[in-house]
Amino acid sequence: MALDTIAAPEPVRLARWPLFALFLGSAMLAFGPLLVRLADVGPVASAFWRMALAAPVLIVVALVLRTREAERASFRALPWGVAAVAGAFFAADLIVWHLGIVRTTMANATLFANTTAFMLAGWALLVRRERPGASTLQSLALAGAGALLLFGSSAQLGAAHLLGDLLSLCAAGFYTGYLLTIMRLRGRLSTATVLAMSTFASVLVLLPAALLEPAAFWPGDWRPVLGLAVSSQLLGQGLMVFASGRLPTFVVGIGLLVQPLVSAAAGWLMFGEALGPAELLGAGMIAAALVLIRR
Repeated sequence: MALDTIAAPEPVRLARWPLFALFLGSAMLAFGPLLVRLADVGPVASAFWRMALAAPVLIVVALVLRTREAERASFRALPWGVAAVAGAFFAADLIVWHLGIVRTTMANATLFANTTAFMLAGWALLVRRERPGASTLQSLALAGAGALLLFGSSAQLGAAHLLGDLLSLCAAGFYTGYLLTIMRLRGRLSTATVLAMSTFASVLVLLPAALLEPAAFWPGDWRPVLGLAVSSQLLGQGLMVFASGRLPTFVVGIGLLVQPLVSAAAGWLMFGEALGPAELLGAGMIAAALVLIRR
């Protein structure tokens, strides 16, 4: 099965609302590592509850908003196979990322996981043969240089964080597959339908994995996992799926780099994971790239 993205010529000025949704959704996703650490269940169980608590809300919303002619057809006519692939990619992403989050710093987990930005760029260039405009290339180069600085000591893959960093990097590969599959679905279905179908598919994969995990399954404190469901799935992924159907692949990738900025700041404030001068310079370069992409 070929995974198709929506190729769109780069306008002089990107659409305001999809770009705002991309940045806001990416920022909401950045709080995931913090909430995973605060949850009193295993990392895989927290991934399951994130999806399971969000799924009923998304299904109801999708049913209410099924107004397109293409979506009034029977449920059998919906692309369940593609949705299952998206759900499996996302479940695998959450499993390895949540395992990585508790084995490295918040900044590292988010930064390594968001090498998705460069994986998407590679896909667009090598597979889709997309040719981005000058401002997009400049933004990508600036963001890449900033990311290298923001890696700091983690770029050396120190032993203390090695396993968590590698798991987060593996998660980036799965998330890339998820986004490419989602972009294919967004060419045919609404945001609500796509998100409901893929979330439901992820729940089916995550449930047995969470039950087999040698850690707590039922939360004693529901607030962290509820926060995950609302901030990361309902809001974060909802906005990301909306934006992915309206923006070029390169732009979606660069927008993901909002997450390292927000996560690094949260790690600094909550866990004392301070950034040095080089890391702060890298963060500023990524911020500049996000401003440049609007041109």
